[in-house]
Amino acid sequence: MKKNVTILGMLLWAAMPLMAQDWKLVWSDEFNKDGRPDSTVWNYEQGFVRNHEDQWYQSQNAYQQNGLLIIEARREQRPNPTYREHAHYWGQQRKTIDYTSACLTTQGKYSFLYGRLEVRARIPVAGGSWPAIWTLGSGMEWPSCGEIDLMEFYRINGVPHILANVAWGNDQHYQAVWNSKKTKFTHFIERDPNWEQHFHTWRMDWDETAIRLYLDDELLNEVPLASTVNGSIGRHQNPFNSPQYLLLNLALGGDNGGTIDNAAFPMRYEIDYVRVYQRAK
Repeated sequence: MKKNVTILGMLLWAAMPLMAQDWKLVWSDEFNKDGRPDSTVWNYEQGFVRNHEDQWYQSQNAYQQNGLLIIEARREQRPNPTYREHAHYWGQQRKTIDYTSACLTTQGKYSFLYGRLEVRARIPVAGGSWPAIWTLGSGMEWPSCGEIDLMEFYRINGVPHILANVAWGNDQHYQAVWNSKKTKFTHFIERDPNWEQHFHTWRMDWDETAIRLYLDDELLNEVPLASTVNGSIGRHQNPFNSPQYLLLNLALGGDNGGTIDNAAFPMRYEIDYVRVYQRAK
């Protein structure tokens, strides 16, 4: 028995370099320089954007410090410059801005097709917080462009959940087909009562056959690409056979965020790194 264990150990040791070579780092942002995020990589959304969320997005709420990208949600009130009396768009109906935050995207600057995406981050979990790590495709309206949510955190009927989702289009405009896995936050804090104080690694493994979404190496959702074909609006194409770009944001309230805890500000969403790997050839 001892001899067999030794032989097995030698075989595993010999295979380790091959396993390490299986993935090659092709792009990353380590956020090591204090100040503004790299403008050659990151764009910023501006204003009231989606989901009836309570925050006004602006670039001032994103900065790099001590090796981290920090997205900071703040309480601050000022007039909404887009307010219009009798406006139809919900973002123009609000007279004031009561909260600010940031959403960074790599749209038009960096996208990738297949591979491994890793994001190490520490997320806020106070009431109303809605942090996310996600990707979108280009060239078609949402959701036919495809959406992958490596992470969303929000409350469902008052209960905190971490979500891992994939969405694509059907035969109706702006109506998604969702493959969503919702895991109660208690699943994680039962293992680690101080979970929210620590950094965690979200990962997507994406190839021609499936999208697999992990949190700290635990598989949360697996979606076969055979199931992700668009309807007629998306010309019956598969959006996940085309490149996707990255979004990092901290939303507040809105359709899913729930009641905002005003005592929790400023809220900080801290990202240690973003890394993209491709299969070594």
